[in-house]
Amino acid sequence: MKKSITFLFFLTTVVCMFSGCTKAQQPAQNKTALLKDKNILIVYLSRTKNTKTVAAIIHKNVGGTLVELELQNPYPEDYKKIVSQVSKENETGFLPPLKNKIANVEKFDIVFVGFPTWGMQLPPPMKSFLKEYNLEAKTVIPFNTNAGYGIGSSFQTVKELCAKSNVLEGFSVKGGIERDGILFVMEGEKEKQVQVEIQNWLKKIKMVN
Repeated sequence: MKKSITFLFFLTTVVCMFSGCTKAQQPAQNKTALLKDKNILIVYLSRTKNTKTVAAIIHKNVGGTLVELELQNPYPEDYKKIVSQVSKENETGFLPPLKNKIANVEKFDIVFVGFPTWGMQLPPPMKSFLKEYNLEAKTVIPFNTNAGYGIGSSFQTVKELCAKSNVLEGFSVKGGIERDGILFVMEGEKEKQVQVEIQNWLKKIKMVN
């Protein structure tokens, strides 16, 4: 009888080791392993704070360095004027000079790039960033907010400008509609919903467990 009890205790211990007890420790180990020794940069352009909010949520999940792009000559506040200016920049291929400089970009392994959709294209300031800095051999991950019309050609342009990078699947979500005066919507329940969507996306592209 005593031997039977001892054997059952041993068997229970073994089962615990290879099932529930091991699994309980696994998530934290996986999350550390995925980003171990990886330097992460999150660069974003945001006019109405929606892309900024998405960038902050990503930063909360993966850590790293968070940088908002600033222009030497900021765009006008008036919506119609900025649409006209961006349209001309897209037509002529003009790249607006950036105000802030990012030191030691070469040290980063993973670069998230975030932006709104402007005229169904990648905003000129983000083109400036991608052409100014060498992201060759790095992992580049785009994320986007838009007024409901989608990403347009923006993600494709990122792939073209980062032809020698490993460009992963991007994330896109509907934000405000500046044309209608709706500048910022990513708060309250909407923000909570987006947090879940971002976490699922990060899991899908294997940035978090």
